[in-house]
Formats: sequence, C-alpha cells, structure tokens
Amino acid sequence: MTVTPEFFNVQTVQQTLALLFAHALLRPTPETCPAAHALGRVLLAAPTSPIDLPTFIRSTVDGYAVRAEDTFGASQSLPAYLTCVGSVPMGAAASITIQAGQTAVIHTGAMLPPGANAVVMVERTQTIDETEIEVLSPVAPGENLVQIGEDVRQGDKILPTGHRLRPQDIGGLLGVGINSVEVAAAPRVAIVGSGDELVPPDQTPAPGQIRDINSYTLAALVQAAGAQPQMMGIAADTPDALFALARAGLDQADVLVMTAGSSVGTRDLTRDTINRLGQPGILQHGLAVKPGKPTIIAVCDGKPVIGLPGNPVSAFLVARQILLPVIRRLLGLQETRPVSVRAVLAANIPSTTGREDTVPVRLRDADSETLAEPIFGKSNLIYTLINADGLVTVPLNSSGLKAGTPVEVEVF
Repeated sequence: MTVTPEFFNVQTVQQTLALLFAHALLRPTPETCPAAHALGRVLLAAPTSPIDLPTFIRSTVDGYAVRAEDTFGASQSLPAYLTCVGSVPMGAAASITIQAGQTAVIHTGAMLPPGANAVVMVERTQTIDETEIEVLSPVAPGENLVQIGEDVRQGDKILPTGHRLRPQDIGGLLGVGINSVEVAAAPRVAIVGSGDELVPPDQTPAPGQIRDINSYTLAALVQAAGAQPQMMGIAADTPDALFALARAGLDQADVLVMTAGSSVGTRDLTRDTINRLGQPGILQHGLAVKPGKPTIIAVCDGKPVIGLPGNPVSAFLVARQILLPVIRRLLGLQETRPVSVRAVLAANIPSTTGREDTVPVRLRDADSETLAEPIFGKSNLIYTLINADGLVTVPLNSSGLKAGTPVEVEVF
C-alpha cells in the first residue's frame, strides 16, 4: 500500500498517531533483567509473590511481648505487674514461650514469641527491677504487630504488565525473593541530523554555521523515556549523504528520527529520502500544531520514520507528542498521565482556530495561587524551553486563552 498525502494537508496529533500505529509494527521485545538493576524498566510479565510477607509475626515497636489479656485495665494509678523472662533475639526464632503474667523484651522487627499476642511500647512501661515491670496502659490483641502476609500474600500479583519499575518496586520484588524479571528491551532510536550549516557541539562554528542542538536534545529525551539513542551523525544536504545515514539508521534501529529538512525549503530532499527507505513511505506531512507544523510521519517496512523540523523548540515539542508515544508502544508501557499542576494564566496567549498550540510557561507563586507566565519566542530559540517549568496547551478549536484562565501545566 502506498500513501501519497498532499503536502501540508494537516492532521491532528491524535489522527496522525492512529495512522502511524495502523501501519507500524510496534511490539516490545522481551528480555530478562536482574531485579536489582531493573529501575525504570517496563514489565512484560506480571510477577506474583512466591511467599507471604512477612513470613512471621513481628513487632513494629521496641517494648515488651505480652498476652494482651494480662494488660486489660492497666493504668498509671493501677498498673499491671508482669515478670520479664528474657529477651527475643533479632534475626532468630524466639526460644521463650510467654505464659500468663509473663513478658519478654522485644525490638522492632523481631519475631513474636509463642504465647504472646501483642507488644506494649517501652514508653508505656516502667522497670521495677531486673525481672519485673509495670505496664501503665492496656494493649489489644494484635496491637503493635505485623501479621503473616499482611504486606502481600503468596500468589498475589505484585505489579501489572506495562508498569515502569520504581525504587519501591525494586525493594518489593527483592523482599519476596524475586531476583529477575521479564522486561521490555530498550527500543533503539536512530537520530540523523542534516544540514550543511551544522557542526558537532565540540567544534567552533565558522561564520554561517551553528552547533547541532537537536540531535543531543532528542537523544536525551529518548534516553529519559527508556529507549536507547543511536547518534548517526550529521548528513550534508545531498541526496546520497542523507540517504546513506538514514538507511544505516533504519537498518540498525527500531525508529528513525531525522531533524531538519522537513520545512518547505528542503522538503523534497527529505521526502524523497524517506520514500526510498521502504513501503508505504510517507503517511502524513503536516501537523495541526504550533510549533511543528511541517513534521513528516512515515512507516518504512514496518518501522516508524519521523521527520522533525530543524528549529530546536519545534523538534523537541513534536518529539514529545509523536516520538514518545511510539517509544511507549515499543516498551509495552501502560498509558500514563503527564505530571501537571494547576495554575492561573498570567498573560493572554493568542492562537488560531484549527491548530493546537504548545506554549512554554514559567511558574511562580503569587499570594495564594500559582501563576503560569507564558514565554514567547521563536521556535529556533532553545532557551525558551530552558527557562520554562512546563507547557500549556491551547486547544485545537480555540482562538487563545485569556489571562486569569485556570490551566493545567504539564511540568518538565
């Protein structure tokens, strides 16, 4: 199937993603990873607990293991008197059995000795001598204890598939003895820069040249998303040079991203290069967004190819909207809500009906509310993003947002 869309017959981001997903084979590749090193990885198999956790009843406080009924009615003026018959060792089973009128010293995390069914906090006791204590307030059965399986039961599903592992998840897996997990392999994203005016960042630009910002910004975005960036370098503005790098990138990666060359001035070179890479080729040229309208979306032999604008702000913002959902599909990641905060717009944001605008904003506190100050600037000015705390989206069919409007700010 060959798709030949009209140049700049723009579609929404949602329509474009639906078209891309219908043509691309975006499936996660499973691999086994040690749980201790799986932070940030995405689960492809839901682990279940092989044990109850805790595996024994243990104390949550420092104090005395008791039979709760021996403390009923105890008070400051009429304490309960108990005989201390020893202490419970840490990291071992108790060798003491608590009988009526007896108690034993116990520390946080220690195993409850047989016969006891509660723990009195040390602060609620008073020592009389080496073998006798006063209990100054009662405890109920089970008080200050963690029961067997109270944290997780044997056979319980611990975490769902498509879940990105957090620090607390790593602890939970290792705590029940799960030492390896099945996760998605990091998708490989090839990044090709193009343009005779670009030089690597470690070189001093000659007159008329600029350092390559996009490749490294995109590589960092890809890495933060859990994928593996593959820097292909900068192609000269010739068909053979651009095709050679694009071909190499597509062959060794799951996704190809090309920056620059999607705007009107160089569209033929980029379009021809992408259409030479495989079928069906270009699916969409033009997004109903600002910045980022001249974006190219293609699928070449099952792999997504994204042609981003050359301006750094445009490239970054469109990559968040198009490339990140592709990476999430390749990771098998559950849909996640972006982290956002409520704020009040501090200034008007003008817009045009029929496009979705993404505007960087700076957050500041004012009296009892948070203000979002728009940062206006051309899409080739990277510091409009660096000076921002997040993004405000102006809806597709809106003529803008007025100062004082409550907005959701998607924070970086």
